[in-house]
Amino acid sequence: MVDDSFIREVDEQIRQDRAQELWAKYGYYVIALAVLIVVATGAYRGWEYYRENQVAAAGDAYMAAVDESASGDSQAAIDALESVKENGFGEYPVLAEMRIAAGLAEGGDKATAIQRYDAIASDESYDPLFREIAGLKAGLLAVDTEDYAAVEKRLVGLAETGRPFRHSAREALAIAAIKAGNLQKAYEWLSPLAADSETPQGVRSRAQTMLSYLAGRGIPSAG
Repeated sequence: MVDDSFIREVDEQIRQDRAQELWAKYGYYVIALAVLIVVATGAYRGWEYYRENQVAAAGDAYMAAVDESASGDSQAAIDALESVKENGFGEYPVLAEMRIAAGLAEGGDKATAIQRYDAIASDESYDPLFREIAGLKAGLLAVDTEDYAAVEKRLVGLAETGRPFRHSAREALAIAAIKAGNLQKAYEWLSPLAADSETPQGVRSRAQTMLSYLAGRGIPSAG
């Protein structure tokens, strides 16, 4: 009868021989893969460190540009923000572009500000939230510079139920409609504002004031 310990020794020897064969055949690839993993990990961490530094630098440059704006030197601020837009990292380029557009609007150049906001809203490389904010801001400015049809084209999508900026969009559409003399259309935009439980109090109050104005103008459904 064969001794169990002998069988175990034979099995162990077979396993060792097989392991040696596998290592001789594939050991180079295992080493190469290990080196590749180490190099890739090091490169990724190096890139993260570089990116963090670049984002921090872009943040510093953005804040410096904001300080320039606060100091009253608008051209210096715009130049600094343009640099952040072209060379910045993270979300700072779009923040810089938004700040430039806001500065132009504050300075009275609403047409150029709208163009800037439109460029952001149409740029798919930006975060969708920034694009919606830019679209809303362009629409709000357009209330003073464009006819109702153009304002509606800009804001009707943002005014849909469930959209995050629907309240501001509906209010702007109502104001544009009133300016155009289309009081019934204004009522149609104001009614959802008064009915929406999520409407901010300030917007709701203004909507109710405008609805009262429409009722005084004889809009039958506004009473």
